[in-house]
Amino acid sequence: MNIINYAEFLVKSICKEPDLVKVTEYDTESEGKILDIMIPESSAGSVIGKDGRNAKSLRILISAYAYIHNLGNIKVKIDTF
Repeated sequence: MNIINYAEFLVKSICKEPDLVKVTEYDTESEGKILDIMIPESSAGSVIGKDGRNAKSLRILISAYAYIHNLGNIKVKIDTF
């Protein structure tokens, strides 16, 4: 399982509309690797959580996965559409 599949699994398990979740990874020169998670507006509350606790937990789990698999630092962006 790569990091994109792992992030999709985590987000889809708490999202109200899991079929609409999109996860992409890309590299930038200034920020390094970025994992972009796109969720539907209707699921923003459940994915972000109260005071951003779920989003913070997702970032921690994804960062831990990247550390264990020697992927380097990965910045996680969660956005709605």
